[in-house]
Amino acid sequence: MTLPTSSVNMNAPSVIPTASSSPQANLPLSDARMAVIMRRQRWQDFFFHKLTLSFAAFVLIVLLGIIFSLFVRALPAMQEFGLAFITTIEWDPVNDKFGGLIAIVGTLATSVIALLIAFPVSFGIALFLTEICPAWLKRPLGTAIELLAGVPSIIYGMWGLFVFAPLFSEYVQPALAATLGKLPVVGALFSGPMIGLGILSAGIILAIMIIPFISSVMRDVFEVVPPVLKESAYGLGCTKWEVVRKIVLPYTKIGVVGGVMLGLGRALGETMAVTFMIGNAHKLSWSLFAAGNSIASTLANEFAEAESVLHTSSLFLLGLILFVITFIVLSAAKLLLLGLSKKEGSK
Repeated sequence: MTLPTSSVNMNAPSVIPTASSSPQANLPLSDARMAVIMRRQRWQDFFFHKLTLSFAAFVLIVLLGIIFSLFVRALPAMQEFGLAFITTIEWDPVNDKFGGLIAIVGTLATSVIALLIAFPVSFGIALFLTEICPAWLKRPLGTAIELLAGVPSIIYGMWGLFVFAPLFSEYVQPALAATLGKLPVVGALFSGPMIGLGILSAGIILAIMIIPFISSVMRDVFEVVPPVLKESAYGLGCTKWEVVRKIVLPYTKIGVVGGVMLGLGRALGETMAVTFMIGNAHKLSWSLFAAGNSIASTLANEFAEAESVLHTSSLFLLGLILFVITFIVLSAAKLLLLGLSKKEGSK
């Protein structure tokens, strides 16, 4: 018996054949095709691994090449002067008598001064931007700090020589000599000629240069602190300083140390700004007002004019010493960071 035409459900969905409804689409890939795909993926992984390995090896090869070239070119000076090169003050290109103590002391002194000034200032800037600064001021102030990090070092040197040095010699140095210069122990550090150039001036310019680097790193590190930790501390009645001291600093101390070491590494190798400000005198004095020299400024001033083999080799030896100093500082920072990371969660 056949149903009438009117009893057929006209609302039933019609079946439209599609490509996916073909029997071949539901079949699994053949073993041969799967093997081809897996082989292609293995080759892709192989080439990707070797490519990234070559990039990393290139950095290592360049580093080893720099060390080797410095060592080879510094070998005549090492054979002539030995370890006495580090403790010798004399620097006489006429008689081929060279010692690196003045340049080494100048490099370390300016870097330490820069770090002593830049660390608290950078710390305050980072805390203000992350904890206190209003929202409308945070972005333009942070952008201004980042722009300072991009200013070429020679601009800092020119500004320091023509603007900062006259003001420093006229106002700051007399004030330091009249106050700190009268103290029994540290008074010798703040005595001497007030010409605006010297170890202290170079250290201050270096501090201005590395403040943007350290403060930017610290700001980024402080911003990763989970807001729930700070909000919980505020809810318990803690002040901003207590939140910073008990929450922010313990959480970010590894990043803070890393930022400080980054700034110190920049200060150790700075050339043009120090060359403008340090005075470029091969003299060793207890006074921070006196002119001095650094490894970078010595290389910048004398490398193009070095005539004798021993003079050129002594400059290469200074470069090797600067490399060793930087390597020691960065290694010490790495060991400190490892020690801090091991102590995480021990209390």
